Amino acid sequence: MAQTGHLTQASHAAAPLISPVTWLRIAIIVAAVVLWESVGTIAWCVDVIRNAVLSAFGAPTTAVGSLNAILGRVTPSLLTIGQSLMELLGHADLKWPVGIGGWKRDFVIPAFYWHLYVTMAEVVVAMVIGGLSGLLVGLALGANPFVSAAFERYLYYLGPTPKIVFFPIMIMWFGVGPESKVAMGTMSCFFPIALSVAAGMRQIDNVLIRVGRSFRLSTWQMVTKIYLPAMREPIVNGVRLGMGVALIGTLLAETKLSNRGIGFLIIDAYNTFDMPRMYAALAVLFVLAIGANALVGRASRAR
Repeated sequence: MAQTGHLTQASHAAAPLISPVTWLRIAIIVAAVVLWESVGTIAWCVDVIRNAVLSAFGAPTTAVGSLNAILGRVTPSLLTIGQSLMELLGHADLKWPVGIGGWKRDFVIPAFYWHLYVTMAEVVVAMVIGGLSGLLVGLALGANPFVSAAFERYLYYLGPTPKIVFFPIMIMWFGVGPESKVAMGTMSCFFPIALSVAAGMRQIDNVLIRVGRSFRLSTWQMVTKIYLPAMREPIVNGVRLGMGVALIGTLLAETKLSNRGIGFLIIDAYNTFDMPRMYAALAVLFVLAIGANALVGRASRAR
């Protein structure tokens, strides 16, 4: 016992403070930052070499546009992006009227939060509709071999299809408002959730199903007591994939035809060639997507 305790203490003492995986992640981030900040210097060196070659052949050095000037606009420094991020999140330039009952008040907030609210509302509604319908369809496909043989192959055919090709149909059906963006997000997240649930249904141990039937559980009880608890991992994986593609579908729809939302904000910055503001909006969206994915993973591990 004493020797076992000694070995345990030694193993704890030998554990590194930072794991090799963390060091690798830090190295990748540092390398990406250095490469991003070095783009301007590399472009300047290329310009110098190009102008020297052109001068050697007697050609004017202004015959070709400056690569440094072009890349300087396309890849701004992280400091410039940070300044745009602070302005994006902190500059109050939108009046947002709020009324509850007889109480009304106007709040002046940064316009980014209004666009974020619109996009998040569209994604949440799309996830609710597409997630619930995908769950029901997946349960039906996994529980009934006849239904699965008849319809599941069509889901596999339509699943990889880029959903943006259906956006003109969504506009005709639901109009140019938020409804068409919700429809795009719903269609995007439906397929991965339905297919994940159907695959998870087939992986349930038959012993669990026989136990439920021996206790004469109803269909609702079988779903809530047997199927869903046994399919936690497939459902979580489907929700993660569905949430990602729902966000992509909604943003693509906003970039095509919208005057609100994060997608509109990003494409508007692109059209006005305001690259720092575009990168700042993308960075915030990236952080929010990571946070949502982490919340789903934490909820899946909760008992």
